Amino acid sequence: MEQINIYSGKKAISRIVVAEGLQGLDACLKPYRHIYAVIDRNVAEKCPAVSRVMKMLEDRQARIRLVEASEESKTLETVMDICSWLLENNADRDALVLAVGGGIVTDMAGFASCIYKRGVRFAYMPTTLLSQVDASIGGKTGVNFHKYKNILGVIRQPEFTYLCPQVLESLPLRDFHSGVAEMLKTFVIEDGGNYQKAADLFFDISSEFTLEAHINGKDEGQVWKALMAKHKRTLAELIAAAARVKAGVVSRDQFERGERRKLNLGHTFAHAIETLAQQDGGERFNGHDGIQDVKGVTHGEAVAMGMVLAARLADRYYRSDRSETTELEAKISADFWDADVPCYCPYTPEEMAGIMKKDKKAEGGKVHFVLPKAIGDVETVDLTVEEVVALLK
Repeated sequence: MEQINIYSGKKAISRIVVAEGLQGLDACLKPYRHIYAVIDRNVAEKCPAVSRVMKMLEDRQARIRLVEASEESKTLETVMDICSWLLENNADRDALVLAVGGGIVTDMAGFASCIYKRGVRFAYMPTTLLSQVDASIGGKTGVNFHKYKNILGVIRQPEFTYLCPQVLESLPLRDFHSGVAEMLKTFVIEDGGNYQKAADLFFDISSEFTLEAHINGKDEGQVWKALMAKHKRTLAELIAAAARVKAGVVSRDQFERGERRKLNLGHTFAHAIETLAQQDGGERFNGHDGIQDVKGVTHGEAVAMGMVLAARLADRYYRSDRSETTELEAKISADFWDADVPCYCPYTPEEMAGIMKKDKKAEGGKVHFVLPKAIGDVETVDLTVEEVVALLK
C-alpha cells in the first residue's frame, strides 16, 4: 500500500492511497463517524468488490444512495437530489460523503459535498481506470450545463482517494480502454520511463484478450477477470505512477493558473468531440478505426482522438513542413491502435471550432492548447480557434 499526498505549500491537504485490494479502505474510513455513500447503481449491481464495500459500509451504519451515472444525468438536478438526500438523512457538518463509481459519480458527489451546508468532507473510491488515473485526483468537481462538459463546478480536494485495481475486474472492456487513454496522456506529459511500460502492458492485455476470448472462444468475462488478476501488480504500479504525476502538478498549481493546464492535453478537442457526438447521436462513430462496430464515443476515446489532433497541431505549429505525419503522432496513434482504443476523429476542425470557443479554458479570445513536442515534453500555447483551424487544414 502506498500513500501519495497533495500539498498546499508544505501542508498535506489530501491523500491518495494505492492498494492492490480492499483491505486498506476500512482503515481510511475509521476516523469518520457519519458516512454517507453515493454509489453508481450499475457498479453496485455488477462489481463483486463494490458489493463487499457496501457490506463494509453497512457494518459502519453508513447511509447509502444509489445513483444513475451517465452524461445525461450529470446535471445540477442530480446534484440537488443528492443534497436533498443528505438533508433528509440529517447529514451534518461532520459528515463524510464517500463517492463510489467512475468520474461522473465522483464529480457529482464531490460538487454536492462542496455546496451542501457550504461544504462537508468527501472522499472517493473510483471504480474505473479513467477515474483512478484522472477524474478522482486533483479536486475538480462539476456537472454539464446546456450540453457543455463540466461547465459548472468548483475545485476542492477530497479527504482521501482510494485507488484499487481489484474493482476493475468487472469493468467493461470499452470503459477500461477509456482509462488507457488518460493514463497514456499522463505519461506523455511527464514520462519517468512509464509511457512505454504502460503502452507495452496495454498491448499485452489487448493481445491476450483477443487470443483467449475471440480466437480460443473462452468466456469474455472470465478471461478479463483472469487478465486483471494476472496484471494487477503492474497495473497498480502504473496507477500509482500516474497518481504521483497528477498529485505533483496539482500541488504546484491547485487552481489551474499555470502548470496544471498541461493536464488538459487533448481535452479541448475531446470536449468538442463529445459535444458533437451528443448532438448528432454519435452516428459517425459506427465502425470507426475498423476495430469494432461502436456507436458514440466515450470520454477516453475522445481524449485519444484529441491527443492525436494535439500532436498534429504541435507538428504544424513548430514546423513548416506539413507534408508527412510526424513520428510522435504516428507513435501515439499506433499505441492506441495496439491497445484497441479508437483514435480517429470523424469531425473536421471547422465543425469543432464553435464549441472550442466556448471551452472553459478560453481567456481573452484564446484557448490554452497543450502541445506535445515529445513523450514527456509538452508546452501550453495560447492560440485562437481560428489559428488552430488554419493549422490543421
